[in-house]
Amino acid sequence: MNTLSAHSTAPRQAHAKASQALRQAKRLVVKVGSSVLVQRSGRPQTRRMRALVRELAVLRHSGREVVLVTSGAIGAGMEALAMKRRPTNLPELQMAAAVGQSRLMTRYDKLFRSERCRIGQVLLTHDDLKQRARHLNARNTMLAMLSAGVIPIVNENDVVAVDEIKFGDNDLLAALVVHLIDAEALILLTTSDGLRAPARRGRSQRIKFLETITSAVLSLADGKGSELSTGGMASKLEAARMASKNGATVVIADGRQRGIIGKILAGADTGTLICSALAPQAAALPGRKRWIAFFHKPQGALIVDEGARRAIEHNGKSLLPIGIKQVEGEFEAGAAVDIKALDQTLIARGLVAYSSRDIRLIQGRPTQALSSILGKANYEEVIHRDNLALLDTKG
Repeated sequence: MNTLSAHSTAPRQAHAKASQALRQAKRLVVKVGSSVLVQRSGRPQTRRMRALVRELAVLRHSGREVVLVTSGAIGAGMEALAMKRRPTNLPELQMAAAVGQSRLMTRYDKLFRSERCRIGQVLLTHDDLKQRARHLNARNTMLAMLSAGVIPIVNENDVVAVDEIKFGDNDLLAALVVHLIDAEALILLTTSDGLRAPARRGRSQRIKFLETITSAVLSLADGKGSELSTGGMASKLEAARMASKNGATVVIADGRQRGIIGKILAGADTGTLICSALAPQAAALPGRKRWIAFFHKPQGALIVDEGARRAIEHNGKSLLPIGIKQVEGEFEAGAAVDIKALDQTLIARGLVAYSSRDIRLIQGRPTQALSSILGKANYEEVIHRDNLALLDTKG
């Protein structure tokens, strides 16, 4: 359902199918946040790390493929550097990450070796996944690791990341990893037992199941994480929505609860279960169009008329200059931009063949006029259909 009562009236059949999909998932991404792994002082929660590793090892030994997306590098660096509060300026944050990342991986390596599991470190920035060649290399490397029985441990490369190439938080990174490796399930472990909605007498009630994540559902999320973390429930819901678009089933649950992963995969009533957004017979976007849709930060937007909207949404056509009504932002040829209807509804995302300056010159003009306007026109389309990905923006 798309209402706030989804937790009480969601169809039993959809809930049962989502639970079954979790039990049958062979490739999972598990994301654990700093608030679960790190104390307020910055000192790692060794007991929780050990419990997490044991659960992941059980999954690996049972034949499942597991990727761990972990926070905690900055917290571990704060401990080593005797910092009492999380730094706020970029150089000190990156220093803490540089010091803490090796310490974090050393702890994981020791814990996983005791469980007879091999691990490999994967550090990513948004720029790594935006560049097509590096994107494919990251995918192939992680798939090779999984095939060899290695557990990839993924974190954002905070040492070199700046605002322009940061994911923002590891919830988004985890959702992108789901897309990158075609994972069937995403488990987001936090310090909450799931999404909660207001109940009687000022209390709140856990939402057990959601078929879709709507704007009404998003409005329930509050808070932006703790002092040691950057995420919050809103970012987890956005990550869940993104992962579900690729067919993954998602659970948001309390990572402090003993045996939580096993309980989730056994179908226990814990956390908030979120259904795959794909229709039963639908296929996920092809790899290249998924890369366009989810791995780029849009640099601007093109507002198109109703004719262009119909051609793109229903006829699989390219975007021609004549259908463009307005250009938002400044960008160069090759940039990713959003395509929006006149009412600002997001339709698609694509890679432009022309800069914003040139598109402003040719918008609303017929194709045959491009050469006379620009002096040279290498492309008839502003965005070719091969470089365009439709976005399902319901909700």
